[in-house]
Amino acid sequence: MEPPEVEVRRSARRRSTVSAYRDGEKVVVLVPASLSTEEEADWVATMLARLERSEQRRRPTDDELLGRALALSDRYLGGLATPESVRWVDNQRARWGSCTPGERAIRLSDRLQGMPPWVVDYVLVHELAHFIEPAHGAPFWGWVDRYPQAERAKGYLLGWSAAAELAPPPGSTIESDPVD
Repeated sequence: MEPPEVEVRRSARRRSTVSAYRDGEKVVVLVPASLSTEEEADWVATMLARLERSEQRRRPTDDELLGRALALSDRYLGGLATPESVRWVDNQRARWGSCTPGERAIRLSDRLQGMPPWVVDYVLVHELAHFIEPAHGAPFWGWVDRYPQAERAKGYLLGWSAAAELAPPPGSTIESDPVD
């Protein structure tokens, strides 16, 4: 994998802190103007490593997703929903997740990568609940709402969609949620 483009921004007002963030494909590293060239290079390497570790935690592998789904099923659904596979897909642009209950398979949009873990967990719980109750009726939402951050995650996903100027799928509301 090719290293990202790095932009270093020096600030005379910044005294001792160093920070970094991703801006598209570029990484911006903010450093005090007083750093030497060697110190700057050390800090850039340190911050790139920290950013990569942080992003890796937010991009679990398919196997890690399966483990999370099984743990969420045990914790919130009494172990009644047991997927055989959970994987990231790059072809879902109108939904956050989907499932095939007969195959016990869950697919998550790769747009979720980088979102907070509690949002990904919400989408997993939503898809797991379809293994128990296929339709989006009251019994289904009763299962989903066992996840304590369900309402917060629904709001996050709706807000993200609005900010990205993506219309939620037809019929989606805060009650019927934008997951699938």
